[in-house]
Amino acid sequence: MAKNLDQDYAAAGFSGRLGFGEKPALILVDFVEAYFDKESPLYAGVEETLASAIRLLDAARDAGIFRVFTNVTFMPGGANGGVFMKKVPALKIMEEGAPLGAWPKGLEPEEGELIITKQYPSAFFGTSLASTLTAMGTDTLIITGLTTSGCVRATCIDTCSSGFRPMIVKQAVGDRDTRPHEANLFDMDAKYGDVVDEQETVDYIKRFSNQA
Repeated sequence: MAKNLDQDYAAAGFSGRLGFGEKPALILVDFVEAYFDKESPLYAGVEETLASAIRLLDAARDAGIFRVFTNVTFMPGGANGGVFMKKVPALKIMEEGAPLGAWPKGLEPEEGELIITKQYPSAFFGTSLASTLTAMGTDTLIITGLTTSGCVRATCIDTCSSGFRPMIVKQAVGDRDTRPHEANLFDMDAKYGDVVDEQETVDYIKRFSNQA
């Protein structure tokens, strides 16, 4: 008889809750046209994920919570893509100036919002993100983005490793297939952060409106 996964992991000491902290930031991982253009090899059918992220972004802007956008950009020829580009040749569409690297409508950064341009899965690897959040006194990173099994997961693990509370909004992260999506949500929730609902996250964000 198959074990109940939730019960099995809880009995082993996994799946504790971190809870939201007192000084959050919102990160929007790799929301670029490559995942929304149906002619793109990376098209993932994640339009509802984008809609959820836009709602969270609007709430964060209203509350004055710090916002971080990430994208992936490689130099022409992809030399700075290293092994990652060799493993995933489709990433060639993210070379500098490529139209599929553009922000999708409704999720364009505004003045005062941080843009992290990266070449590898995690938003922390090779970037100043950890030091920026530390300097701001951030204790919680609300994670949205694409894809759940790739750059979202890598960012979640490095959020935890860097000493911040990862809060992964389940409606605002997506993948090209529900199987890796669900498996990685389960694993992140069990080991690294809290998978949370969009509405509970919006309600949490609104607590900061009077502090903005």
